[in-house]
Amino acid sequence: MVRAQFHRKKVASAWKILTRAYTSDATIPDVADTAFKQICRIMVSCPKVELDVRLDHSGVRISPEIVEDVLKRFRNAGMISYCFFEWAGKQHHYMHSVGAYHTMIESLAKIRQFPIMWDLVSNMRNKRILNVETFCIIMRKYARMQKVDEALYTFNVMEKYGISPNLAAFNGLLSALCKSKNVRKAQEIFDKMKERFETDSKTYSILLEGWGREPNLPKAREIFRQMIHVGCNPDIVTYGIMVDILCKAGRVDEALDVVRSMEAEGCRPTSFIYSILVHTYGVENRIEDAIDAFLDMAKNGVEADVAVYNALIGAFCKINKFDNVFRVLKEMDGKGVAPNARTCNIILNSLIRQEQTDEAFRVFRKMIRLCEPDADTYTIMLKMFFERDQTDMAMKVWKYMKNKKFVPSMHTYSVFINGFCEKGQVSDACVYMEEMIEKGMQPPILTFRKLRQLLLKEERHDVLKFLQEKMNLLVKEPLCT
Repeated sequence: MVRAQFHRKKVASAWKILTRAYTSDATIPDVADTAFKQICRIMVSCPKVELDVRLDHSGVRISPEIVEDVLKRFRNAGMISYCFFEWAGKQHHYMHSVGAYHTMIESLAKIRQFPIMWDLVSNMRNKRILNVETFCIIMRKYARMQKVDEALYTFNVMEKYGISPNLAAFNGLLSALCKSKNVRKAQEIFDKMKERFETDSKTYSILLEGWGREPNLPKAREIFRQMIHVGCNPDIVTYGIMVDILCKAGRVDEALDVVRSMEAEGCRPTSFIYSILVHTYGVENRIEDAIDAFLDMAKNGVEADVAVYNALIGAFCKINKFDNVFRVLKEMDGKGVAPNARTCNIILNSLIRQEQTDEAFRVFRKMIRLCEPDADTYTIMLKMFFERDQTDMAMKVWKYMKNKKFVPSMHTYSVFINGFCEKGQVSDACVYMEEMIEKGMQPPILTFRKLRQLLLKEERHDVLKFLQEKMNLLVKEPLCT
């Protein structure tokens, strides 16, 4: 069977690759926590159908803290994290914390397992631990997937679950919509419901930022004026948003006026505001102004953080001054400011754009010793090597990522699978497509369609049927019921 052909590649290691999932900002638990490590070892080496038995036989004892740490570590690992969550909930003298529920709800929403997610909400209600933040999490996830009606439904259904919508929930709904570029809907809801809540500067700042993302500078100015008119004084967050909006609209001089006005109000600019100015000057190729803004920050007693340094690095990358980039990295080291994945990604993208791919790989090898790569970092490198027809190097990056216990994102999987498809390595593409589906990640339509066409071309109908059946096992998206 053709199915067996690519299954043989997985038999020995299929469940070893279910690695500890964590984001670049995840907190690593104490290494001395033997229970945590024992659970993780079981989860990376055991299929989910056997997980309950293996955990039972291990004799491991859990606590709310251990369960939360495991769920955070496996937040991208699909349904295997839910299997652990279910097992933990059945243990004696243990009850899930609110944090455990919230982490699990986020994980399920990410892989569109909405019926299970709402089951957990019902469980929280029965245990009387449901709160406003639960619904804010769900609203954010729905909005991010452009499910605007479902996000609004989540807000409206709160009272049926015994939770009264308050200003925090209202702000949560508006924020979810604005961050997903649905500011017009957010404004419509605000205009209809604002009398129900005593809106504050945060409410207006959310709308302000939303119109900035649109972008719609006249409307943003209107919200800013309206905010002052109703007696909500702008705070440092509001000022930062306004500076960002003006800079993105190419109104840097007007943004500087805002900075001066906030200083006159006794509100000192933050490193975030300086990072906006430095970044904007970099985008406009005004490198001298970018450097001056950076130096002004130091003169004003504001310490540079990684965001400001990243903005300066980006400015130098824009004009291909990579020697200056490495000088900035050296200064960061001297000041004790550690680079992050964003630092690495800015440099890598710039080098690749200049077709300096060998240098990009050298930087990648150096930077991974200084900071933890994120999904974008790995995706950048995988895409680069596939485009250079260096599949063997792409595999090395993939193996390194797995050895670092980092579970690929949906986009990273797609780049990897598409790379194999482009090279005609259909069996390899099938292996990782199955792995992706087993983690509970629904492949993007274009990725699955590309692989489907190749399988049909090679008349491998049995493999296509097998993968389609795997897809069908994923829980279908529910209506809001």
